[in-house]
Amino acid sequence: MILRPYERTIFKRYMLPQRGEGFIFVAAAFSFTAVTLGVAALVIVMSVMNGVRSDLFDKIVGLNGHAVVQGFGGRLDNWQDVLKQAKATPGVVSATPLIEQPLLGSFSGRVEGILVRGMTVADIRKNETLNGKVLQGSLDTLTAGSGNVAIGSELARNLGATVGSNLTIINPQGRSTPFGTVPREISYRITAIFEIGVYDFDKAYVVMPMEDAQLLLLTGDQVGMIEIKTTDPDKVGEILQPLGEKLAAQAVVSDWRSMNASLFEALAIERVAMFVILSLIVLVAAFNIVSSLIMLVRAKTRDMAILRTMGAPRDAVLRIFMAIGVSIGVAGTIVGMAFGFGLLYFRQGVLRGVEFLTGQPLWDPSIRFLTELPSKPDPFEITGIAVMAMVFSFLATLYPAFKAANTDPVQVLRYE
Repeated sequence: MILRPYERTIFKRYMLPQRGEGFIFVAAAFSFTAVTLGVAALVIVMSVMNGVRSDLFDKIVGLNGHAVVQGFGGRLDNWQDVLKQAKATPGVVSATPLIEQPLLGSFSGRVEGILVRGMTVADIRKNETLNGKVLQGSLDTLTAGSGNVAIGSELARNLGATVGSNLTIINPQGRSTPFGTVPREISYRITAIFEIGVYDFDKAYVVMPMEDAQLLLLTGDQVGMIEIKTTDPDKVGEILQPLGEKLAAQAVVSDWRSMNASLFEALAIERVAMFVILSLIVLVAAFNIVSSLIMLVRAKTRDMAILRTMGAPRDAVLRIFMAIGVSIGVAGTIVGMAFGFGLLYFRQGVLRGVEFLTGQPLWDPSIRFLTELPSKPDPFEITGIAVMAMVFSFLATLYPAFKAANTDPVQVLRYE
C-alpha cells in the first residue's frame, strides 16, 4: 500500500502510543499477539500433522509395499507364477514374496508376541525401510540356513535381549503326536537390532531369511503373500486392477488404502478439523484489529476532521487506517511464521522440556505409533496460511477505515 509523504508521517505517529492513548496501544498489541499466535499454531499443527501422515505412509508402505497379493487361506502355492504376472503388470516397480506369521518369542524367561517376517536375502539387503535403521549388528549376517535373525528395538528392550542373544521362537502349530500337537520351538541368534520408527513394528517384527521362515512354519515351498510397489501409490488401484481380475480365483489384491483405511481417513479428518478450528484464532485476531482500529478512529476523529478541512481527500484517511490494520496483520504473520518454524526446529527439546515440567509423557510411542514427533512443512500450505491471515487482517480494516474516511468535518468541529 503506497502512502504519500504526509500520510506516512501520520501513519507513523498513530502506530506509536501517544499520551492518554495507552489503552489503544494495548488493544493493538493484543491484536498483533493474537495474529502471531494464530499463525504460529497453524504452522506448527499443520506441519506436525503432515509429518505424521508422511512418516506413517513412508514407514508402513515402505515396509509393507503399496499392495499385497494374498492367497486364500493365507498361502500361495503357485507363487512363482503369480510373481511373474505381478512383475509383468504395467506400472509395477517391484514384486517381493514374503511370509508373515504371528508367533511367540521367548528369551530368558520372558515371552512376547512377535510377527515373523520371512524375506529373501536379496530383498532384506535392498529394503529401504530396514537399511539405515540398524542400531546394532548388521543385516549382512542374515543368510539362508544361518539361524540368524534381526528384531525390532522395542522387542529387544521388552525381552532384555541384545546382539548375540538366542531368541526362541515358538510355533504352536508343531508336529502331531499321539498325545496331541507339540509346539515347535527353534532357537535363533540375534545378529541385528533395528528401529523403523513405528512402535507397532519395532515391538513385534522378527526378520529372517525366507528359507528359515518356511522351515519354522512347515510350509514347504509356499509363501504367505507377494508385496508389490508401483510407480504411483495414489493410483495403485487402477494399476493393479488387471492383476486383480486375473487372480480373482486364487488370490486377493489389497492396496495400502484398504489395509490402513481407518488410520489415514482419521488423519485426514483430523487435519481438516484442526485447520478450521485454528483458523478461528486468526479470525478472532482480525476482530481484535477491528476493535483497536475503531478505538483509534474515535480517538482521532478531531484530527481527521482538521485533516479533511486542510484539504486531505477521503482516500488519504482511508489509506492511513487501512495501512495501520494491515501492518499489524503482516507483522503478526511474519513473527508468527518465525515463531512457528523456531518451535518446529526445536520441537524435540520443547517436547522433552514440557514433559519434564508436567511429569507426563506427551508423546507415547505405544499410542502415537511413531517414536519421535515428526514435522513436514508444506510450502503451499504455509503460503495459504500467510495469505489467509493477511486477507483477514485486510478485511478487518475496511469498516474502521471507511468510518474514518466518512468523517464529517462540519459535524465534528461545529462546537470547537
